[in-house]
This record gives sequence, structure tokens and C-alpha cells, in this order.
Amino acid sequence: MRDLGRMLAILGGVIMVVGLALWAGIGAGWLGRLPGDVRIERGHTAFYFPIVTCIIISIVVTVLLAIFRR
Repeated sequence: MRDLGRMLAILGGVIMVVGLALWAGIGAGWLGRLPGDVRIERGHTAFYFPIVTCIIISIVVTVLLAIFRR
């Protein structure tokens, strides 16, 4: 249980740092607007799915977790 608590604390800290960075405007220009993100607008309806952004975030989180597990 001690390792789980430490991992949750680290994950919470990472989420807080990323949230503060996004709140400060870092990444606001490109995050969610990468080539490959799906955006369909027709009339008064819009559909947006940032698939490439999700893949990049997943890779970064996987690398961070691999580093902190050691």
C-alpha cells in the first residue's frame, strides 16, 4: 500500500504541474490543434476529437510512469 500511495502522490503532482502549465498558457497554441486531430463543422454543429493529441499525451504519461517506477 505504501508504494500505491507514493505513486498516487507523484501522479497528483504531475497532474497539478501540467494543469498549472496549461493555465499559464504554455501549449495553448498547439495543444489540441495538431495535424491529425479530427474537426468537422457543418452548419451549427461541430464535432472535434483530438486523436493525435491524445496519443502524444498517452506516450508522455507512459514514459513518465516508466521513469518513476524505477
